[in-house]
Amino acid sequence: MPAPITQEQNRLDREALLDAAEKLFYEQGIQAVGMDEIRTASGLPLKRIYRFFAAKEDLVVAMLKRRDQRWRGNLAAHVEQAPDPRERLLAVFDWLAAWFAEPGFRGCAWINAHGELGPTSEAVQAEVRSHKQAFHDQIAAWAHATGLPVAEPAFLLAEGAIVTAGINGDPAPAHHARAALAALLGTP
Repeated sequence: MPAPITQEQNRLDREALLDAAEKLFYEQGIQAVGMDEIRTASGLPLKRIYRFFAAKEDLVVAMLKRRDQRWRGNLAAHVEQAPDPRERLLAVFDWLAAWFAEPGFRGCAWINAHGELGPTSEAVQAEVRSHKQAFHDQIAAWAHATGLPVAEPAFLLAEGAIVTAGINGDPAPAHHARAALAALLGTP
């Protein structure tokens, strides 16, 4: 009889599964990736995968939730280094430019997921909306600290830069959006 699986092994296996799914879904698209491919990439048997997530949709939602925490956490860590509120808000676009320049950048994982599954999956659509609201709220908090009414323009500039860079594969939209926001802020 095999030894029981420990909580730590469950945690490690779940993380390996989410890592494999995130990489494959982001690189190839959610619908293009089958569960057998995820099984191979994660090294876990399908039976174990389905113990963690009863359906592929559940795996997609969990992957998006985990990515949201990491993505927004990394953004906040970068932005919070800037001492001045206006520079903090502009730092969003510096971080975006660096992200856009990363090898393998394929745009926004949430917009991609929404494009593929949003119309047919309430759970995915809810997770996408949750991420976009949380991102909006982050930007709004940084914008509020400037004392200027720039939260909505800053958010729309960021979203527009993300979508455009995802299509063009070029970090330039972040630089253009930063310049536009700097003009709104009255920052040279």
